[in-house]
Amino acid sequence: MPATTLIRAATLSVLLAFGLAAEAKTLRWSSQGDILTMDPHAQNEGLNNTVSDHIYEPLVTRDKNLKIEPALAVSWKSINPTTMQFKLRPNVKFHDGTPFTADDVVFSIERALAPTSNFSPYMQGITGARKVDDLTVEIVTKGPNPVLLPQLTEVRMMSRAWANKHGVQRPQDYKNKEETYAVRNANGTGPFILKSREADVKTVLVLNSNWWGKMEGNVNEVVYQPIKQDGTRVAALLSGEVDFVLDPPPQDIPRLKKDPKVRILEGNENRTIFFGFDQWRDELQYSNVKGKNPFKDVRVRQAFQLAIDVNALRTQVMRGLSIPTGVMFAPQSDGYDKSLDVAAKPDRARAKKLLADAGYPNGFEVTLDCPNNRYINDEKLCQAVAAMLAQIDVKVKLNAMPRATYFAKIQKHDTSFYMLGWGVPTFDSLYALQSLMRTIGQGGDGNFNLGKYSNPKVDAAIDAMKTEMDLAKRRALAKEALTIHKNDVGHIPLHHQVIPWAMRSSVSAVHRADNRMHAKWVKID
Repeated sequence: MPATTLIRAATLSVLLAFGLAAEAKTLRWSSQGDILTMDPHAQNEGLNNTVSDHIYEPLVTRDKNLKIEPALAVSWKSINPTTMQFKLRPNVKFHDGTPFTADDVVFSIERALAPTSNFSPYMQGITGARKVDDLTVEIVTKGPNPVLLPQLTEVRMMSRAWANKHGVQRPQDYKNKEETYAVRNANGTGPFILKSREADVKTVLVLNSNWWGKMEGNVNEVVYQPIKQDGTRVAALLSGEVDFVLDPPPQDIPRLKKDPKVRILEGNENRTIFFGFDQWRDELQYSNVKGKNPFKDVRVRQAFQLAIDVNALRTQVMRGLSIPTGVMFAPQSDGYDKSLDVAAKPDRARAKKLLADAGYPNGFEVTLDCPNNRYINDEKLCQAVAAMLAQIDVKVKLNAMPRATYFAKIQKHDTSFYMLGWGVPTFDSLYALQSLMRTIGQGGDGNFNLGKYSNPKVDAAIDAMKTEMDLAKRRALAKEALTIHKNDVGHIPLHHQVIPWAMRSSVSAVHRADNRMHAKWVKID
């Protein structure tokens, strides 16, 4: 049966299941940037993972309150310290009608471990998977893994047969803009089926009438449309062109709250915005300093931090929708220590002295790479920071670009100074520590350590956390790593992001700290 016929049949079944066609609704939603790829293992990025969650599913997932619950696995148990056995949900089918079995789990685990996978932080400690029978699989780790289940909430299952048929046995090489069948097509087990994909224009999903789970909302079609300009995005919401905006601009929130046609849901996101430096090259690629790298000197990094007023950024740029911070992950993550979460107070006189002591009495020039459609007010933040650094005679050349270009660039370490935001889907500090601060290595080590910060003592604490099962000891190790990194000024944290969602008053949704909108919970009156 042709794919279009299958989609029509699925839609008809959904309408009948709702009872009346009028009850089934289309959810039209938007944010400032587009989906980067449909390949579920190619790009570990927030919006991408949000859309993937509609199509592909993991063995275990998170409920409305972010507690772990069964998904494609119905139960699990530890066989020994390095083996976890999972019983799979029976009678689950992929969107193309083929059954989901242990073979697909083994394939998906191996695919997520492949060199081109961007999901190595979630594969920390995992060596592979083995089939016991069609509905039983075992995941094997190098040693005890205290965060195996949280990691697996982000490892989505693919069809081995579909991947073999279309030549996508390994993930797309996103950094080098590889084009594969999985980039624009998808075949999961999730509640929604990919109907069409027009990059930078529109992506359409339709409800999967054969989904094993329970739909709590009444959405049978999801249409995602990226709208880069803040004003245009808000206007589309107010006119009814879209129903939901993931990232309304902070300056418009007070006005939107007064509009009876609009509903605002607010909450802190488990995401921290920060700046990073190239700390490994002997000479910066994008600077007028020749023959050396200023960022290898801690005094220069300290000077940059002292020049940046994070409280001014909160009030003047973020309109109060941020929480200034001195650490690299938000309070929702286990291992967070409030005593360390103290933002540096700006001191430009001391900053200039530190630069002079480091050999740069007249400052220097450097390029700042920044996304312009990924984080809340990202380009505006970079502009404000550039102005602050100018006050200590550092001339910043701002290189702002769309997220699709930005991530491909910085993930190749093609940067001297950059902005990044980091969420923690595992809600465990190891994910941030290992990804951002660990010396680059294997199994997720330094996966997004884009400036190649390195400290052996930090590495040792992080490595000990990987297999430490005692919660108090893990938290002590996290604090040790954070303290050393903070003293090193390995990065400059700005703030924990606060995310308000804006939607038509007829729309209700579940707001979670991971900033993921799930259409299965959305109701439209």
